[in-house]
Amino acid sequence: MSRVYNFSAGPAVLPEEVLRETAEEMLDYKGSGMSVMEMSHRSKVYDNIIKTAESDLRELMNIPDNYKVLFLQGGASQQFAMIPMNLMKNKKAAYIVTGQWAKKAYQEAQLFGEAVKVASSEDETFSYIPDCSDLDIPEDADYVYICENNTIYGTKYKELPNTKGHTLVADVSSCFLSEPVDVTKYGIIYGGVQKNIGPAGVVIVIIREDLITEDTLPGTPTMLKYKTHADAESLYNTPPAYGIYVCGKVFQWIKKMGGLEVMKQRNEEKAKILYDFLDQSKLFQGTVKKEDRSLMNVPFVTGDKELDAKFVKEAEAAGFVNLKGHRSVGGMRASIYNAMPKEGVEKLVAFMKKFEEEN
Repeated sequence: MSRVYNFSAGPAVLPEEVLRETAEEMLDYKGSGMSVMEMSHRSKVYDNIIKTAESDLRELMNIPDNYKVLFLQGGASQQFAMIPMNLMKNKKAAYIVTGQWAKKAYQEAQLFGEAVKVASSEDETFSYIPDCSDLDIPEDADYVYICENNTIYGTKYKELPNTKGHTLVADVSSCFLSEPVDVTKYGIIYGGVQKNIGPAGVVIVIIREDLITEDTLPGTPTMLKYKTHADAESLYNTPPAYGIYVCGKVFQWIKKMGGLEVMKQRNEEKAKILYDFLDQSKLFQGTVKKEDRSLMNVPFVTGDKELDAKFVKEAEAAGFVNLKGHRSVGGMRASIYNAMPKEGVEKLVAFMKKFEEEN
């Protein structure tokens, strides 16, 4: 069996160790005689899986007791509606638009109240993070919303915005568990797991308890109330049980590797290899302002569409797959999440050098 180097932005590469373990347990999970896929989510065995997953995540991120961890469905995109439905008490919220997903969240919020765009980097194709140290945030805004790492454009907030006392809500889908994080700075920190944590189908929401109330917007469906899921400990209805089980394995893998400090070091090392090459290359160039570069998603171009296409094709033949940039921006993008080994990045850079010499 030969595995490729998978640079996909999501669903993305998972730790091989985790995949092997789930394969071993596929038919018989720890002597239960059945797969986790077949198991009742109300069973003792499964209850232990989801509770262990939660406690491992709490330990990894140092999540305070006054925050709930919810394993939900509907992806990050469903949160674009769920957040205003639950938090927009004054029918007003501030949005910082630094990419396509922040923009979609901003557009969705307009269905529920006044979404105020307080900063944006759309003027330069989202290639930088705007200065958020002194934004004009409406006094009565219910929250300030950001997408912390922009998967498509490869930008990342290095400093959180000054929210001037307002609740910060952050979509961290593509930088989840890539580095240590101070959860207390956020009211809600959430993300789809299919980039850095597990298979598609689960979204994890970490939410401060005071934001979980009965007082949601009129007409909010039961399934879209945070309180419904918090009260039922993510078991109000059948959760994405198998996906949560795999996430739990990934949490254990990260713990075993040494936690989020170690992840950050590893990720900085990997990103440096690629960015250093891009900075001296005569053919390839990065598309993001240096100080705003993501450790997770690295977009780059040759400046020639045909050459870009040739590169993607030859890279795939050489075992480096999913390097084509998002359809909205073109070019290339290497997503180098936690589970991408350093040697994958080194070999990619060696391949890029060779391609540069030949073209």
